[in-house]
Amino acid sequence: MTAYKYARVPEGGERIEVSGGEFQVPNKPIIPFIEGDGTGPDIWAASVRVFDAAVALAYGGKRKVAWMEILAGEKAFKTTGEWMPAETLEAVREFKIAIKGPLTTPVGGGIRSLNVALRQELDLYACIRPVRYFQGVGAPMKHPEKVNIVIFRENVEDVYSGIEFRAGTPEADKLRAFLKTEFNKNVREGSAIGIKPMSPFGSKRLMAMAIKYALKRGRKSVTIMHKGNIMKFTEGGFKDWCYEEAREQFGTLTVTEADVGKAGSTARADAVIIKDRIADSMFQQLLLRPEEYEVIATPNLNGDYVSDAAAAQVGGLGIAPGGNVGDNAAVFEATHGTAPKYAGLNKINPGSVILSGVMMFEQMGWQEAADLIMRGMEHAITAKTVTYDLARQMPGSTEVSTSAFGDAVIAGMKS
Repeated sequence: MTAYKYARVPEGGERIEVSGGEFQVPNKPIIPFIEGDGTGPDIWAASVRVFDAAVALAYGGKRKVAWMEILAGEKAFKTTGEWMPAETLEAVREFKIAIKGPLTTPVGGGIRSLNVALRQELDLYACIRPVRYFQGVGAPMKHPEKVNIVIFRENVEDVYSGIEFRAGTPEADKLRAFLKTEFNKNVREGSAIGIKPMSPFGSKRLMAMAIKYALKRGRKSVTIMHKGNIMKFTEGGFKDWCYEEAREQFGTLTVTEADVGKAGSTARADAVIIKDRIADSMFQQLLLRPEEYEVIATPNLNGDYVSDAAAAQVGGLGIAPGGNVGDNAAVFEATHGTAPKYAGLNKINPGSVILSGVMMFEQMGWQEAADLIMRGMEHAITAKTVTYDLARQMPGSTEVSTSAFGDAVIAGMKS
């Protein structure tokens, strides 16, 4: 076991292992957590009580999480002088599954995104974002209950790969000259330049994970979201590679939308239907016909946009969970920002981290605990006992604090 300078490995805890792409979880797993910046401490304090209550209620003491705090963000910088200490990454590598609150990243300069760093350093290549409606939440849609999708966003390629050059720098000028000399491609003088790499390997493994999820969860379709009509070799390649993966690896379990159309009434009803949609059309489709989409596989930037937009359709990021999953590790996280003006006020909605915990327990195979938390969330929201962000959208609701919402979720699990 690795020696840690800042983190403390809990006594009696056991390591999660990975075998054949599956997480092997003992009865007392060590799970690292990052508290988060801004409102992170308030959110984590409420969330961890919910997690522990769910596990205790589901398993009667036979299972228990051994929590291990690891550092990232502002707390890490104040303690270690680094925003992302090497031992934090090593802890996730060693213990396989972790959960985190929101982390600060300055816009336009300063430290690189810590979230992106975690994803790339640990090869957490799929960002998984379930989006569903909770009865009673105020939402802008007439029928928000029709939205029930899971977005699989490629997490380490595309424009998030970090290959970009500031306008006016020698590097940008050199690349601009190279493009002109070698490929006769003109880039306006003084431009910033970014590179968008996308590979068959990265695209296919994402699609494989999306299809496996659909098969396991009884989802009837996987839709490839892309902008391949314009970016023909990157996003167009993504579309083609995803179709190839479905055909080559899941040929007996999937069928294309085009083939279903040709088959008519004789179409296979037992196969997952593979569709594709242009990215801008996908946004419209989710507004007008959301019930036709169940799983979406998409490149990095598209996935960033569509997951937040879809969350807005059902009430906002306060109830939008997320997970970053690879073949050897997984980190579950809040999908919203740090909201520093509310830090320490015990006010912010902990729902994103709580629901990310549901995803975490599902990944661990602890479905009973996951189901209890979901029941608790549904009970609290139906009873209109909610934090300010939901209360302002729900006439007749009772606005409660972060910690009181956690209490309401725990009470709902026991009802």
